[in-house]
Amino acid sequence: MSPAAAARESSGDKGELMQQNVLEQIGQHRIVPVVSIDDAADAPALGDALCAGELPLIEITLRTDAALAAIAKLAKRANFLVGAGTVLSIEMVQKAIDAGAKFIVTPGLNQKVVGYCAQHKIPITPGIATASEIEMALEFDLQVVKFFPAESLGGLKAIQQLSGPYPMMRFMPTGGISAQNLGDYLKFPKIFACGGSWMAGRELLAAKQFDRVTELSNQAVQLVRKIRGEKK
Repeated sequence: MSPAAAARESSGDKGELMQQNVLEQIGQHRIVPVVSIDDAADAPALGDALCAGELPLIEITLRTDAALAAIAKLAKRANFLVGAGTVLSIEMVQKAIDAGAKFIVTPGLNQKVVGYCAQHKIPITPGIATASEIEMALEFDLQVVKFFPAESLGGLKAIQQLSGPYPMMRFMPTGGISAQNLGDYLKFPKIFACGGSWMAGRELLAAKQFDRVTELSNQAVQLVRKIRGEKK
């Protein structure tokens, strides 16, 4: 039995709706702030700053001791989508979900982690770098994969080449995405969303420059609107 078939045995309509809802929210914004937070006490102000910038979602990487506590604080906010990144094991998935994370992002494609998330209907976007990993993701019926580290792997050109044989897959490039190249990525139809840390970098958080977080986030939002042809 394939991993996808095994996962489907325990699937349910409620879980499928949750997965679809999370994907719709991310796809609507097309930008995911990727944040490594060192002090969970900064989480409420960070949430306020992102909301003020009209970007009410975040991926908090599990790279710091404060990450789970920060997820828990932000998960209490209404109309705010919180996910966990740099998830490396099933135990980390469980801790993130218990803290309130609504989606999981991994740097690579760990079949045990992806299989666990598929079985429990937890939205997951695994990192891929090759065609073989895309095919592994397809075995789990995934619609979106993270292309990481994007710029180091060839950036947009690499994604365009990978999209040829896999037109059903959409990509969330992360790693080296910035305000300068965001527009180029988002204009390609197979880009589902972009993950980036420039909007809420560790230096900005350490300096409590939350107004700057709002400014950078809103600049990214306005770029998305421009690409869509929407008015402010």
